[in-house]
Amino acid sequence: MSTDVFVMDEAVAWQDLGDGVRRKILGHNDAMMMVRVEFETGAIGPLHRHPHVQCAVVEKGSFDVTIEGRTQRLGVGDGYMVPSNALHGVVALEPGTLLDIFTPPREDFLA
Repeated sequence: MSTDVFVMDEAVAWQDLGDGVRRKILGHNDAMMMVRVEFETGAIGPLHRHPHVQCAVVEKGSFDVTIEGRTQRLGVGDGYMVPSNALHGVVALEPGTLLDIFTPPREDFLA
């Protein structure tokens, strides 16, 4: 199942993930998924890995992003790419938003 080719942000509900993190799935098809994730100051996207390839851009705020033991401070307009099964996570240094793209889609997000 896929979403429409156009996504209206205000039409998509937030999902509260707890601990100062929430997300909204903006769109997906058989090949990819687009997800907006908001973080409160100090909120953590814990280190994890998954088979999906992921890229993200910082829409708001700043984050310390760690990928396979390498940490970089990123701000608005900066981005990162996570290879399949790479250990990665983020820490929000201030209120912030990431726009994540996954391929293939994160079926676990749709469950």
